Amino acid sequence: MTDPSPSRRLHGSAAAPGVAVGRAYVVERRRVSVTRRHLEPPEVEPEVLRLRGAIGAARAQLQNIQKKLAPEASEHSLILDAHLLMLDDVLLVEQTERAIREEFINAEWALRRTVERIKELFDQADDDYFRERRSDVDFVGERVLRHLAGSPTEIARPRDLHGPIVLVAHELSPADTAALGRSEVIAFVTDVGSATSHTAIMARALSLPAVVGAGDATRTIANGDLLVVDGLRGVVTVQPTDFEAATATDRGERYIAFARQLRSNRDRPARTGDGVPIHLRANIELPAEAAVAIDHGAEGIGLYRTEFLYIDRREPPTEDEQYETFSRIVRTMAPKPVTLRTFDLGGDKFTTALRLPREMNPALGLRAVRLALREREVFRAQLRAMLRAASHGAVRIMIPMVTTVGELREARSELEIARQELHFRGVEVPEVPLGIMVETPAAVFVAEHLAAECAFFSVGTNDLMQYALAIDRGNEHVAHLARSLDPAILRALSAVIGAGRRAKIPVALCGAMAAELMALPVLLGLGFHELSVEPTAVPEIKEALGRLSYRDCEALVDRLWGLTTAAEVEDAVHQSVGALFSDLLAAGGATPVTETGTFLLPDL
Repeated sequence: MTDPSPSRRLHGSAAAPGVAVGRAYVVERRRVSVTRRHLEPPEVEPEVLRLRGAIGAARAQLQNIQKKLAPEASEHSLILDAHLLMLDDVLLVEQTERAIREEFINAEWALRRTVERIKELFDQADDDYFRERRSDVDFVGERVLRHLAGSPTEIARPRDLHGPIVLVAHELSPADTAALGRSEVIAFVTDVGSATSHTAIMARALSLPAVVGAGDATRTIANGDLLVVDGLRGVVTVQPTDFEAATATDRGERYIAFARQLRSNRDRPARTGDGVPIHLRANIELPAEAAVAIDHGAEGIGLYRTEFLYIDRREPPTEDEQYETFSRIVRTMAPKPVTLRTFDLGGDKFTTALRLPREMNPALGLRAVRLALREREVFRAQLRAMLRAASHGAVRIMIPMVTTVGELREARSELEIARQELHFRGVEVPEVPLGIMVETPAAVFVAEHLAAECAFFSVGTNDLMQYALAIDRGNEHVAHLARSLDPAILRALSAVIGAGRRAKIPVALCGAMAAELMALPVLLGLGFHELSVEPTAVPEIKEALGRLSYRDCEALVDRLWGLTTAAEVEDAVHQSVGALFSDLLAAGGATPVTETGTFLLPDL
């Protein structure tokens, strides 16, 4: 049907759900112009002090923004914590100071060059999370540069626009969104970015609709233009008709009521409509996220990614440092269980703490358990910290990227050595279940043998899809082919579930697939009773579980085995349960599974 309205539409990514109508305020914020100057020897130390002063001013500014956040704004406070940590980062600060001292160049030049080098490292990452952190380095560097140059660091409030406004910018830093979130800003639109960026996460935490990656929004939208920001579909309507504006306002109000209802059910148990209990847990990266998981109704931590303790530092974290981090999480979650994953470094996760060799294909090289078994002292220090943390609550230890029974046995041997080392120090620790992540075809093929020698499985579908389908998720030419409902992936999951069932060990799924609404009935039908998702996805998945019949899901999977392509499977699932999830899909919170990556969503 042809749209008769004269309005213009820009398409981007739905970064934060909701619908808002307001006047545009277009921010023309260019990067700081950096002058390049060579220093005389007497100027060097004053220049280093000038850099440190700018870093201190940036730190104080971020801390001030953080103090003004509402108490419930824990998620974006965490992101500002990450930016504050970057201001003390070895790569950023020490390399910049070294360039000033050794190359006799001014602070602005040295800092800009250091930031560009760090961004190049992140660009090499295969993982979406790490690639998005590139922007965070840029944001922090630009804030310090603005202090060095005496340029404005905050976005000025518009004086000539009244009422609610939509902020339109090329890119927004998390600090910008936090500082403006409680003002008259009701939505964000940016030219660049993705739904996994920290800016998008901040917008979701602030409950402000956002569309990112909208192309040339700043060049085609004028100050004062009336906008409809549809953060459910990723569409910005410029100069909507009266009817379009009224319809959007109504949809926005209905979405707010819908989201409020979801959060109100966060304390109810996760179970299917026919009463089958499902353990719904959270994946976290920072210790403070444990509180966010509880706030969203998670039944524990299904995956804590410990490698972030090792990133961008000269030496590995000490046993005591790791113990303090792990015990904080365990105490926060107690009596709910916490699964601590040993470091998954190497591959796309670069680190300066461990001297990793350059590899032609790091995804197939020295990473995760392989690296741990080469760096055994570092591995044991982490295992000792985990064992000590287990004294504060229910802990499981999980080994990533296991491909052989031999690796599992060596990891268990290291765990026992770590236990004995603690015993010799007079520290007694409880027994801790040892499990593995199943994320390679090799682990699927020998799942029967692995299940006989470990306490639990947790399937990492992100890497499993990459290795099983031979698809680089970071390659824009083939990433769209990585479809979680591919028959090959379903058969791999079925094999893992079967091996776990026969060995009588629990099998969880902690990859992104666990948060895909249209994959949920398939996972239940395959036999999964434990899922782990990002904390903010817990209420929605819990609601979706309550609408499904476990028996119907099993019957659905039985019908899928005769299908031969991902598209056929997706169509069958959509026909079976699409109507059950129409409002959830329209809300845009979970990841739809179709050939194009989107559904034609009904009005909420």
